[in-house]
Amino acid sequence: MTKFIRKLQKIGNSILVSLPKEWIDENDLSKSNEIELETNHNNISITINKNTHVSKEVIISYPMKTEGNIVASIIGAYLLGYDLIKIRSDVIIIPTDDREKIRNSMRRLVGMEIVEEGPSNIDLQFLLDSTTLNPEKILKRISTIELGMFNTVLLGFSLNDTTNLHSLSTSDDEVDRQYFLLVRLIRTIIMDRNLANKFNLENIDILDYRIAAHILETTGDVIVDLANLLINTTLTRNDLKKVYDLTRYFGLVEQKSINAFILNDRNLAIEATKLYNQYQNQIYDIKYLLENKKQIPLDYLDIIYTFEKIIRSWIDIADLVKPNYNN
Repeated sequence: MTKFIRKLQKIGNSILVSLPKEWIDENDLSKSNEIELETNHNNISITINKNTHVSKEVIISYPMKTEGNIVASIIGAYLLGYDLIKIRSDVIIIPTDDREKIRNSMRRLVGMEIVEEGPSNIDLQFLLDSTTLNPEKILKRISTIELGMFNTVLLGFSLNDTTNLHSLSTSDDEVDRQYFLLVRLIRTIIMDRNLANKFNLENIDILDYRIAAHILETTGDVIVDLANLLINTTLTRNDLKKVYDLTRYFGLVEQKSINAFILNDRNLAIEATKLYNQYQNQIYDIKYLLENKKQIPLDYLDIIYTFEKIIRSWIDIADLVKPNYNN
């Protein structure tokens, strides 16, 4: 980002400021062009052709280099905000195996569809309008799915039943899908000041959304790990019940942390922190007892440490809520 300093000038009853010639030339503007001004308390933004969306496209050459991966390249282009991804082969026909990999990758990318396909080409297009998406709603969606996963695991501890745990990987896949969509939207917002203004997001807010989304995505993987620990545990029913009694209200920390972040409510963040400290003390006590026992199943400690990792991740989101120094 280039910064320019300009002095305000008074001509008649109007206060004027000149636009940088470099910016005018770069955007091919002339006397007859219209621009749009948006003002906030202490800044002003200038936008060209707000209602005109320029589709971004990229061409991926096939076959990939030996270290390349066609699916990773598609996901990378999606996250970078490309609307049209063209896969082109000038030498060979794209084989069935790679076509199937490409189709499967579409299941991980919300809004992305195959719109054209030939022997040596495949075109993928993002069919959603970014202006209709909302980072707050997407983050809330990720949070809801993850909390459902966590409660499913808790139910397994309570009932000593692992029947529903094998389906958690499907829920985690949906967390990943929504995470990819949110990352794409965040990057689009960074490049489009109008979109940032629409959601009332400053640069620091956009960064915080990216951090919060990453925390939730990673925590989803940890919850799947916790489910696998329960599936393979040798703990008795009584031990599992003790774990459940300790962790049954951990989900409240997630709920309060997410709501505090979305609402930018410092009081809610403080409530989440108080709950976390309370549960952290309980975890410390039980870890102390377990670690000083001569004979204790290792998976007991693994389970407790995994629960601790999950709740620590959730409180990290509450820590993103900015203090209000005016109160």
